[in-house]
Amino acid sequence: MEKISVAEAKSHLSELIARSAHAHERFIITKRDNPVAAIVSIEDLAIIEQHTEREGLAAIAGLWDDFDELAESINIDVLRCQGGPGREVSL
Repeated sequence: MEKISVAEAKSHLSELIARSAHAHERFIITKRDNPVAAIVSIEDLAIIEQHTEREGLAAIAGLWDDFDELAESINIDVLRCQGGPGREVSL
């Protein structure tokens, strides 16, 4: 992904949006060389959101106390790999 400063993004916003929408390019916006935002196509955003939703229980289960006992009984590694097809996200 190409990194661009906030100032550069401001002056080329229309071009960046077009490149993102039509060529599916992604851009990281930086402020003082620190990443602060991104420009992605709406299709890429839908994919990102679907992936985030699919993580569900498997993503947070490891944060629980005594998780090891639970993981053995439900085989959490298999659940993490399966993921499933997800669902359509409308924006």
